[in-house]
Amino acid sequence: MPSVLRAIFSPHELAVYGSKFVAGLEDLYREIILDHYRNPRNRGELEVPPAVQAVGFNPLCGDEIVVYLEVRDGVIVDLSTGGQGCSISQSSASMMSTAVKGRTVLEARRLVRAFKHMMSIHGSGIGGSGDDLDEDEPADDSQNGVKLGDLEALRGVVKFPVRIKCATLSWNTLVDALEQAFD
Repeated sequence: MPSVLRAIFSPHELAVYGSKFVAGLEDLYREIILDHYRNPRNRGELEVPPAVQAVGFNPLCGDEIVVYLEVRDGVIVDLSTGGQGCSISQSSASMMSTAVKGRTVLEARRLVRAFKHMMSIHGSGIGGSGDDLDEDEPADDSQNGVKLGDLEALRGVVKFPVRIKCATLSWNTLVDALEQAFD
């Protein structure tokens, strides 16, 4: 049972109506994903420089994500995405862009870690231990109280392991862009 439901409803309500709540939540999540796919946010290119550009590619399915990132004084002041691929990869890129734009680099790295933890099958994180995200952060790959908001809509992708790489492609590309910004 999703933690969101446990936080909102009593154990009795969940026992009586649980499956209806889950079905309704899955429908809501599906709508959020489709909305970001049909109406992507922060889509386009930024001038390089001052922005940096990172390209991510999933050879298993052909998804491609381009992340343009501009960081000033430790804050992500602008971010846009481009590329092509399935609805999961493209909606995840749109959702990622809205989630990290305007945040500090440290907040963005924490969000990446929390998202990758959510997307992991075994709670160990996708793409390694997370050590590549920030030396000052613990590498336990937990969400550490980070609120994922609409990003929770992508949680269901974990049921389809082959699609996890689609959902995490833009996040891995963001990490690459952050590394470039600080080279």
